[in-house]
Amino acid sequence: IFKSLKTYIYTMFALIDCNNFYVSCERVFNPNLNGKPVVVLSNNDGCAISRSDEAKRLGIPMGAPIFKYRSIINQHNVIVLSSNYPLYADMSNRVMTTISNFIPDVEIYSIDEAFLKFEGYENYDLFSYASKMRNTILKWTGIPTSVGIAPTKSLAKISNKIARKFPSQTKHVYVLDTDYKRSKALNYFPLNDIWGIGRRLSKRLQNIGCKNASDFVNLPEQWVKSNLSIVELKIQQELKGISNLDLDSLKIKKSIATTRSFEKPISDLGKLKERVSTFSLSCAEKLRRQNSLCNVMIVFIRSNYFRKDLQQHSCSRVVTLPYPTNSSFVLNNYALKAIENMFQDKIDYKKAGVIVTSLVPNNSYQLGIFENEDYRHKPLMKTMDYINSKYGEKIRLANQDLKRKWKMKQEFLSPCYTTKIDDIIRIK
Repeated sequence: IFKSLKTYIYTMFALIDCNNFYVSCERVFNPNLNGKPVVVLSNNDGCAISRSDEAKRLGIPMGAPIFKYRSIINQHNVIVLSSNYPLYADMSNRVMTTISNFIPDVEIYSIDEAFLKFEGYENYDLFSYASKMRNTILKWTGIPTSVGIAPTKSLAKISNKIARKFPSQTKHVYVLDTDYKRSKALNYFPLNDIWGIGRRLSKRLQNIGCKNASDFVNLPEQWVKSNLSIVELKIQQELKGISNLDLDSLKIKKSIATTRSFEKPISDLGKLKERVSTFSLSCAEKLRRQNSLCNVMIVFIRSNYFRKDLQQHSCSRVVTLPYPTNSSFVLNNYALKAIENMFQDKIDYKKAGVIVTSLVPNNSYQLGIFENEDYRHKPLMKTMDYINSKYGEKIRLANQDLKRKWKMKQEFLSPCYTTKIDDIIRIK
């Protein structure tokens, strides 16, 4: 593949990944956290979703329920923080904006990852260019990153892992640009480290003698076609150096969900309806932001299935709407009817959610003969969104108690340094 390297060097892909992103965001504004074991928790302070390298060395795994590791936390003075999503989203935007100053072809893959496409950069030293980009991000935002560069997106993922795993040798940037480097990397990484190969597929391949990525690449293509799928065939070709995956443009979501676990169990119908009303309004606002309407809504509630000592109940309802809509009023009414239908007394509900799907553009949809949305809803929703965007959440529906503040359990929340005026750091 790499014998005629010039054929491939003109188009190279890079993956830039923020190191321990949530922890890094916290350290930017609180340098006292540097060099100490830090763990950031998920919603309602449940599981570890970001760990500093020091915390990883103590044996705290990703996704670990924090109560199971309380002894390690106390013994080693591990600093525990609640998720501060407004801060992380703002820092992510700063990182991605900085990247766009260096290269126009960017695919934001997640809050802390982006794929880049170097097309027409044949006269550039990609290692030096990526190092300059990484240093600029560190200087402008304070976020450390790792960069992996290769002829395909799948190989760029592997290259990024090498840069992250061997920082002193790679200086956080690794260019996988020769057949020797590719073969060495594929022999080093196990199957479950390959992008797109999950645990089940990994076990299935291990049963036929595939121990690492190199073994998977050497499988006959015909066998992969017959026994797996076109997805795995594309992955195999990507690992061989044949690019099959280009950058993805921003796509409209096919469904939108707002689901939450409650800080405390809810057994009161009124309180449960207030929660579900809030979720339906959140879905409506997201629909309007992407200029979409929905035809179907799914509402669900469930108890805490971890509490075997309590009576359990889990239920969902699929609501086919009479017309496409993104009106908060309409979605709220149907969500509340669904909850009333599903609710059972003497059940402690722990989680609920609203999902809207079967989406269509708001400028191209089928009108009904007998039933359509009230024409006054559209300008009213536009006005509500404008006011709430400019002044904060000032307008709610009547069944949302204005005095009631529903919040996640966030006992260790840091200030919103960049998104809340009262939390801006004061320098004396």
